[in-house]
Amino acid sequence: MSQKPQEQKPQETALSKCPGCEEPLEPGDLFCGACGYDLSAVPAVAQDHPTVAITVPAEGSAGVHVDRRREPDGPGTSNVSSASSAPSTPSGSDDFELPAPAAAPDPRTPALDPVAATPPAGAKRCVACRAGSVDTDGYCENCGHAQPRERDHMEQELGSVAAVSDRGLRHHRNEDSFAVSTTALPDGSPAVVAIVCDGVSSASRPDEASAAAASAANEALLESLPRGTHPQQAMHEAILAAGEAVNSLAQEPGRPMEHDQHRHQNAPACTLVGSIMAGGLLIVGWVGDSRVYWVPDDRSNPPARLTEDDSWAAQMVAAGLMNEAEAYADERAHAITGWLGADAYELEPHTASFKPDRSGLVVVCTDGLWNYAESAAEMAAAVPLDAHQRPLHGAQVLVGHALDGGGHDNVTVALLPFAVEPQGAGSACGTP
Repeated sequence: MSQKPQEQKPQETALSKCPGCEEPLEPGDLFCGACGYDLSAVPAVAQDHPTVAITVPAEGSAGVHVDRRREPDGPGTSNVSSASSAPSTPSGSDDFELPAPAAAPDPRTPALDPVAATPPAGAKRCVACRAGSVDTDGYCENCGHAQPRERDHMEQELGSVAAVSDRGLRHHRNEDSFAVSTTALPDGSPAVVAIVCDGVSSASRPDEASAAAASAANEALLESLPRGTHPQQAMHEAILAAGEAVNSLAQEPGRPMEHDQHRHQNAPACTLVGSIMAGGLLIVGWVGDSRVYWVPDDRSNPPARLTEDDSWAAQMVAAGLMNEAEAYADERAHAITGWLGADAYELEPHTASFKPDRSGLVVVCTDGLWNYAESAAEMAAAVPLDAHQRPLHGAQVLVGHALDGGGHDNVTVALLPFAVEPQGAGSACGTP
């Protein structure tokens, strides 16, 4: 039932007290004698119920109760319930029990644009309102929320190798990249690969450089290892291939100038570190300051760092001019002396081969992690005890360790569990 709207005219007050000062009122007062409150502005008391749907089921029939009021689900939504749950009406009565009023909409919830509420097939859905589609610039067409970049947080698990990369808490984008893969040697035994690259932020397009390097190195290894190339030689060639891929970015013809204030106009550049597990050997290769750590499963054995940084700090320590604590406390500590890129010095990949005599975990990471666990002992303490069984979880925990420490840089880490059969124990050794 509904009623026509009341005419707008001064209301004859039926109040006993002034709404403004609570002074007593006389019948017929249009203004409060104490405070001057305009009593004609007092809203009229509703004399009827709001419009509601009425169910009058036929005698003996089940019927359906349909309420077509606007609900939070959207305009024109029909809320249907069985007649057995609808209020019953005594036969012949003109009065109907009203359902409870709909809850007021939450003002913090953005209203949905009916046009944008249903993204077209194949379109990306907004992570904020979960309804609008995302435009080519990365913003929701419904609520305008900026969408996270795909590379802001990446995870991958492939058999016994896993990697996680995160933008961190301070950088506006993730300039790290990684590649993990598995293949087989000519004898059918498995080979596991992890490549981690860190874009040089002071260079142009560092995110593209790291992605190109990781992809090129990984593809080179997947091509050379099954052919029987020794893993250490394969790593050397893979780093050279990664360098060529980064160099080619600076030679792309007709590329428009960039207008991103965060990008500088010089040759794209990145660092690279990688590891191969194949034939009972652990191979590492690197250019730059990303690192590889060895963490034994038996924590009573000492951990070790397997790489040496191409950095100002490492040069000072090697030259005996500073101890490690002094060098890495200097503001120049992280200035790198080796990288991949067209403006790099002559590329000299570093590689090393090890034959572990016990099972352990290989940690391949950028400085976004080791800044918060620099020594081998600190890194081992940050690695979960079950990381060799759950490498993806272990990598997630290590990224969380860096974020908890401040997350000043992009963070990328790959974990490779290295299993050694008890009867196959040998002596650990390194080769140049």
